[in-house]
Amino acid sequence: MRDEKKTTVGRRDFLRTVGVGTVGAGATLATPLITPAQADSENDAEKRKARYKETDHVKAYYRVNRYPG
Repeated sequence: MRDEKKTTVGRRDFLRTVGVGTVGAGATLATPLITPAQADSENDAEKRKARYKETDHVKAYYRVNRYPG
């Protein structure tokens, strides 16, 4: 007879280990992503100015997608 020890992990133990590892990794990754809120740097005039410009690539997009215009 052989007297070998096999390390077996049951299905439920495996799933518990993977679940705990996933939670730990998620917490580790989420921590550096949390940044303090920053104040808005635009003044009222900059907020109200027109930003949309119908450039050549915008016109091509409208033409290709058959927008009326």
